[in-house]
Amino acid sequence: MKMSANILVTNNLGIGYPARGKKKNILQNHLQLGLQSGELTCLLGSNGCGKSTLIRTLSGFHHPLAGEIKIFGRLLSEMSPAEISKIISVALTEPTDVNNMSVFEVVGFGRSPYTGFLGKLGKTDYEIIQKSLENSGISHLHNRQFNQLSDGERQKVMIAKSLAQETSILFLDEPTAYLDFPSKIEILQLLRQTAWEQQKAMLLTTHDVNLAIKFADKIWLMGAGVPVIAGVPEDLILNNEFGRYFDNEKTRFDITSGSFSVEAKETGQVFVKGEGLKYDWLLKALQRKGFKVLSSENTNLDIPIIIVNPETKNIFELKVAGSVYGFNAIGELLEKMSDLS
Repeated sequence: MKMSANILVTNNLGIGYPARGKKKNILQNHLQLGLQSGELTCLLGSNGCGKSTLIRTLSGFHHPLAGEIKIFGRLLSEMSPAEISKIISVALTEPTDVNNMSVFEVVGFGRSPYTGFLGKLGKTDYEIIQKSLENSGISHLHNRQFNQLSDGERQKVMIAKSLAQETSILFLDEPTAYLDFPSKIEILQLLRQTAWEQQKAMLLTTHDVNLAIKFADKIWLMGAGVPVIAGVPEDLILNNEFGRYFDNEKTRFDITSGSFSVEAKETGQVFVKGEGLKYDWLLKALQRKGFKVLSSENTNLDIPIIIVNPETKNIFELKVAGSVYGFNAIGELLEKMSDLS
């Protein structure tokens, strides 16, 4: 990959909506953010904290309430809509009402900043549209009607449209919303690879924290009434920033696993001995069922003991109240634990 370079920066940016009179409904203030070429950045935050408003403000749809936005060193406020359309492309979450149009025609709208008043496509435009379809993995759909596509296919078409616009910056508001898990993975792989290979700065909003951690080069954490924190996922995890922004009475972010755990009512205590993959997943299952897993160094005969050894006939051995039970599946062990508790 090439070295990343700053494309967009904000200085003391305030976002929100004008209210009655001279009042302002400020959602976020004093934002010091930057987007770099060749990077996929994910914007995470709770509903209502201002994610979509930030996207709209950075793209020029909303005026900032304070501060400034610079792109390639120029103030966004001093650029014309025609100039912005050649630098920034935006794909929002609102349903796209497109009837009786082919995929090729929809992607062709991405060329509108370059085709003039009549919108006539030239040879170069056709080549760019075809290349955008190929890069998005949907060349085989070019003659299909847009309104006959699946949600995942439509998302790819809108991404192809953004690519056809040939901008340095792409903003995508919830591009994986309403998609099944494999489709989410496919879309995020496409976006990350495109950012890397074409040296584009991409910013997308998402509610999927786990996927953002796996795919994003940078993450922006946004919360209501707290500053936006930006950094690489691993630094944010190690500094427990995810916990600060998302922990509540029911859930907490586990910096060891890099995912959220759900607090369950304690149903009992258990000692567990072992190591390896089956041991790790047994711990997760026990914690999910509300068992508090204790250190096995100070054995208490009143508390069940589970020994994990994949090399023995029974992988999971449960010792409780003088009896010993053997299991080869976690589900079977959990059922016995439930019977005994």
